[in-house]
Amino acid sequence: MPRTRPVRPTGPTGSGGPTGAPRPSGPASLLRAARVSGISLIDAMRSFGAARSPEAVRSSGAVRSSEAACSSRAAGRSEAVRRSGTAGRSGTARRGSAAVGVVLLASLAVGCGDAGDLQGAGATPTAVSPDKLWPDLTPASSPAFDIGEVDTEVVKGIKVPGGGIREVDPVAVVRAEIAANPGDYGAGAYYETARRMADCGKSGAAGSRCPVLKAYYRDLTGDGHDDLTLGFRQLPGNLTAVRVYTVRKDRLVKVMAYEDAVSSVELAGRSVIIRAPSEVAGYEYRLQWTWDPQQRAMLLTHDEMLRAGNRKHAPRPHVSKGPHASTSPRPASSSPGPSPTSAPDSASGSASGR
Repeated sequence: MPRTRPVRPTGPTGSGGPTGAPRPSGPASLLRAARVSGISLIDAMRSFGAARSPEAVRSSGAVRSSEAACSSRAAGRSEAVRRSGTAGRSGTARRGSAAVGVVLLASLAVGCGDAGDLQGAGATPTAVSPDKLWPDLTPASSPAFDIGEVDTEVVKGIKVPGGGIREVDPVAVVRAEIAANPGDYGAGAYYETARRMADCGKSGAAGSRCPVLKAYYRDLTGDGHDDLTLGFRQLPGNLTAVRVYTVRKDRLVKVMAYEDAVSSVELAGRSVIIRAPSEVAGYEYRLQWTWDPQQRAMLLTHDEMLRAGNRKHAPRPHVSKGPHASTSPRPASSSPGPSPTSAPDSASGSASGR
């Protein structure tokens, strides 16, 4: 037969524990017994007779005082320590029960820490509802200007076999746009761009004159395939053209076009973010285009004026706009926030990158 631990009989005065359970001999045994029985430590002390001594009663009182003192920790803890110390001075035979109280007090003191406390966030500002002006004014049903916000265009002469947009030469894409708009790039405002396209593909200093910038690939449309974000300089002047292309049925489709004096361009999620200098000192424009699955185009979803931090911008150039340039007025907003700057790289030959 397997050996079993002998069970101490229960005396008439409750000197032992419950029937069939040994009496704990110290604080560690009492803690283990409480965990096994699934009861609180104070109930364990009472069940096994440890709580019946005056010292243990005072120790359990210290525990409860500590529980009540979580809202005023300093006073409650010092009182609990004093009571536990009184219990410990009663004699060697009673030190076990006093030690239990100290252990319980320490565990509760840790439990009453500041980690989970609620902290005030200050006074809540009073909500002010907007005031609607001119309620009798008839709402407009159509825009005042057609600025081509959702215009998309199939790039002529560029094929994308198998939908692999990385196989498309960015320089060929820019050449196709120049050919489709001779009034802008022939003898127009951006004639220098057309002239420098002959430097694309060359090495050394000549190749650095190529106006086509490094191409970036990222899934902006959410179809699981890379799209092409392309930029090129519109020269002479300080304008940069930003384009986004996707593939539909092996054809290259332009889904976004914008030109401006660009400070930085960022890709974030399904969005293209362009920062441009403002006429107002210390401010810049932040424009964000986001892919819209219903229109199947990149829509201008944010157009705001922000603080530019410590960055200083040159005045915006006043040049004639091409047909792809946005003519929408920019409303000024007072949203503060600094922004980083990124410098574009020039592309030589077939530009590609991430």
